[in-house]
Amino acid sequence: MHDIADLESRGVPGVFVASTEFIEAARAQTIALGLEPASVFVAHPIQDRTDDEMRALADAAVDEILSRVTQPG
Repeated sequence: MHDIADLESRGVPGVFVASTEFIEAARAQTIALGLEPASVFVAHPIQDRTDDEMRALADAAVDEILSRVTQPG
């Protein structure tokens, strides 16, 4: 979240990507930092997924990520 805040302070668009397990933690961080970054959440868990499963998660999320990063602020 701090990286996204830093990017945005420099005028560089960013998107926060995390698994659904971290929705509440991300919300708490956005409140604490006073920002509302573009966010995309993918299915949880991810740590035990195979490479092919990770590619499938990325493929499923890429359009939303690109959409969020290219939307006007």
